[in-house]
Amino acid sequence: MKKIFLVIPLFLLMSCEDVLTEKPKAVAVQTFYNTAGEVETAVNAVYEQLRATNGISGQLGAQLEAYTDYSYGRGSYQVLSDFQGLNSTNIPRTDDGWRLFYLSIRNANLVIANAPKGKNISTADVAKYTAESKFLRAFSYFWLVRNWGAVPIRTEVTLDEANIQRSSVEDVYNLIIADLTEAEANLPETQTQVGRATKWAAKAALAEVYFTQNKYKEARDKANEIIQSQKFSLVPVTVAADFDKVFGPTVVTSSEEIFYLKMTRQNNQGMYLAMFAHHPGTKLHGAGGFYAHYSDTQTSPVQKAWNDADLRKSFNWIKYDIGLGPNTILCKKFSDPLAPTGTAAGNDFPVYRYTDILLMFAEADNRVNNGPTAAGLEALNQVHRRAYGLPATGASAIDFALSGYTVDTFNELVLSERGYETQYEAKRWLDLKRLGTAKLKQVIKAATGKDVADKHLFWPIPVGELNFNTALDPSKDQNPGY
Repeated sequence: MKKIFLVIPLFLLMSCEDVLTEKPKAVAVQTFYNTAGEVETAVNAVYEQLRATNGISGQLGAQLEAYTDYSYGRGSYQVLSDFQGLNSTNIPRTDDGWRLFYLSIRNANLVIANAPKGKNISTADVAKYTAESKFLRAFSYFWLVRNWGAVPIRTEVTLDEANIQRSSVEDVYNLIIADLTEAEANLPETQTQVGRATKWAAKAALAEVYFTQNKYKEARDKANEIIQSQKFSLVPVTVAADFDKVFGPTVVTSSEEIFYLKMTRQNNQGMYLAMFAHHPGTKLHGAGGFYAHYSDTQTSPVQKAWNDADLRKSFNWIKYDIGLGPNTILCKKFSDPLAPTGTAAGNDFPVYRYTDILLMFAEADNRVNNGPTAAGLEALNQVHRRAYGLPATGASAIDFALSGYTVDTFNELVLSERGYETQYEAKRWLDLKRLGTAKLKQVIKAATGKDVADKHLFWPIPVGELNFNTALDPSKDQNPGY
């Protein structure tokens, strides 16, 4: 059985107004943040929102998976695969994602504001838990800024302020980088509890933030720090089933885990996203499945072009007719036949794996040097070799060669490898977005025949935020198209 830390929300899960104004809150602040144990419990409440069933490892992740070039949405997710924006069914889902991220931010702000006031906690523990909270705050803002654009910045300084204007995308990124830099400096290299953020998680997040901003030198250098540490390695794979050692429901941790949202087989404590991939007839999920996403071996260019010798292909997908024909396939990457409920799959949600770092390094290094280098090529080849069941760090017959690639063709090669490697991890759409609107539209058009409407690039600011945050003007602050 997995051993992960339990999240105890306590009073921190009250409404924002209650926390800021109710008298019991003042007593709680004075008496609750005095010991390392109390502060750690408060930090645990920051994780709770990120692991929620409607968050990125659940319903919000399912939203993003309907936007990919390798699969299609079904049912209420089918309209998302038309790439024309959201409807009345989907908008409440993104609204709830907004709510969860800001709850996580609020809980992080409470720790950042109150931990330094504790009377029986060491300076070192204050620094560690503040850094962990800033990592999680940055994590939430990173998801907000990529999916909603400019958003209100709420920090420990503005805990008592309900009405806050949208900040520019640049200012949001400045806060994210400042928080992650502090986290990198003050988080430990390892944690006693699996699933807590570490210094390496902060470095990985910084690498991705820089990568998303097209700051390729900074992204390359930060990714290289992780590579050169030699603290992570790819899990060996010789047959497709070996990938269960990476993604299986009973895996506690692995040599390639840098930061995962940890799940367990308890109701509302498991990976909800897994439920969206399966059909009851496959018996790959104990609760059945929604089969909200699917692909087709004949109509999907991505699936048709994928080499059958790549073990990720047979591990990730299973043929199953859901009423759309015999060529229909379902993603089985995250399977748990013993999941007791739909929200209780034991599979952890990968945020940063070592493969992410290797592939980020390969592309960023290529862009910095205006062409591939031996180091960047080796990083790419490690992921590629493992996918074919070969030792990751030894030269092989399937290696890509250094000659013959330009900066552009090597970027395409890495993008393709990232597409195969990160399927059903809610990463592909954001990976394409960082390359710019023109590139995203080109990739989606080639794979699906669909045109991406501009309004589909960002989710709408929730009506509740526009109604109750008087610093926002609904006529000016809503994202285009909504």
